[in-house]
Amino acid sequence: MLKTNIGIGKSCIKSLYALLLFLFFVAACKNAAIVQQAAMLPRSTPEAEGVSSQGILDFLEAVENSNHELHSFMLLRHGKIIAEGWWNPYSPNLKHTMYSLSKSFTSTAVGLAVSENLLSVDDPVISFFPEDLPDSISPFLADMKVKDLLTMSVGQEPEPTARIVANDSNWVQAFWASPVIHDPGTKFLYNSMATYMLSAIVQKQTGKTVLEYLKPRLFEPLGIDGTDWEVDPMGINTGGWGLRIKTEDMARFGQLYLQKGKWDDKQILPAQWVEEATTSKILQRPELSTAARDSNDWAQGYCYQFWRCRNNAYRGDGAFGQYIIVMPDQDAVIVLTSETYDMPGELNLVWDHLLPAIKETTLPENKNLVADLNKKLNTLALPLLKNEISYMPGSSYSEKTYVMEPNEQMIDTLIFQFQPDTCHLIMKGKPLGYKLTFGANKWIIGETSRRGPNLLFGAKAHFEGLPDPVVAGSYAWKNSTSVELVLCYIESPHRETMHCSFDGDRVAVSIRPSNRPSSEPEMLEGMIIK
Repeated sequence: MLKTNIGIGKSCIKSLYALLLFLFFVAACKNAAIVQQAAMLPRSTPEAEGVSSQGILDFLEAVENSNHELHSFMLLRHGKIIAEGWWNPYSPNLKHTMYSLSKSFTSTAVGLAVSENLLSVDDPVISFFPEDLPDSISPFLADMKVKDLLTMSVGQEPEPTARIVANDSNWVQAFWASPVIHDPGTKFLYNSMATYMLSAIVQKQTGKTVLEYLKPRLFEPLGIDGTDWEVDPMGINTGGWGLRIKTEDMARFGQLYLQKGKWDDKQILPAQWVEEATTSKILQRPELSTAARDSNDWAQGYCYQFWRCRNNAYRGDGAFGQYIIVMPDQDAVIVLTSETYDMPGELNLVWDHLLPAIKETTLPENKNLVADLNKKLNTLALPLLKNEISYMPGSSYSEKTYVMEPNEQMIDTLIFQFQPDTCHLIMKGKPLGYKLTFGANKWIIGETSRRGPNLLFGAKAHFEGLPDPVVAGSYAWKNSTSVELVLCYIESPHRETMHCSFDGDRVAVSIRPSNRPSSEPEMLEGMIIK
């Protein structure tokens, strides 16, 4: 009888244990679902939030008819996403290089460090790096404060970033060596190395890179993950550029600032810092008349690594048109990623079409118009190359090994593999080889370790250990002896266009990166060795 009771007891314990495991599993799944739901920004329709769908359609139509190449667009009103779209092959799951929009995140790290009493905006910059100071410290350098770095008024001229990243391994020491010819705080001159120094200061005071420091304080509370950020040769985040995040991550950041630093009823960033960081501190073009400044989004005043805009808005912005536009008067946030060479013109499209579309109250529901807008947003795409001949040659050039003359790309041989609707390009050289895939009348998504225009020249090997960059390839025949290949680095704004001309046993290849449209393309030539 005792054995029977013990057996029943063991059986009950096992059953209870199994039940507890099941309940724990259910609770874990429920909690995960709650976390996932909390991480999603709410969605709504434009009219329900007082925005005209027709105005958004007009904006998208204006983009199509302009010289601006947009990659993603998101519009938030009252904290809800009411319109979002990605131009294929760009997509929601991809990160995008922020360029100088990274500066606004570095400024946020400084604000958090200030709130933790790790530094002050009035601290002398030289006080953080006693071991790296030059033998002679000028009075202007001694006077330089953290707030001068934040407001791009450090007094250096010329701006030293390009020279430093191209030639120096210790960027802090190189910063000291750049002449400070103006009293800090008195003259605006855009200076990405000043933002790098903010990153270096945060790392010096916290023992963590800006990326590491922001992760538990900003990124995790906002539901932002998978970020990466370029570093200098010393392992310090570049600060002024190099952050990569997704479009919706940008929207979360903008919404946080619109909400004065509050997220899910928690004060993530002090409201006082948000106000301080987004209020004009210095005029970029004081020589302009009031009328001239009023029409110029780059003359409204510079803040703490944010820009004031017209219409009482402010923004973080990066080269080639990476924008987070915060519009307090309209309770709205607009996010754009793009490759444009006319950044003021791109902002004008926002003021011309999206701003007037935002009304004070809700608008009547218009299901047909919303359906048209959603169809438009879901079919956005970059234009594909089109074949200019009625057939697709290739057999004469396929599988041949072209031995290339010495070149800066370090490519020794090229092999073209033409198949129905697909072209593979095999590049072999020092130190690596690459196989790139291109689709006819379509994009083919892949990955490559090839370094293209997706990284700045000062960021060599700084993404080591991360997955290879995602690319999209497309191609078309221009005539019977020439083919054009386009490789989009779709985690950046940029692409490479390769024009290949065949002439008997020879091939000539011109490679033009889209971030340097006015420069001469790089030319490669080779021939089949029989």
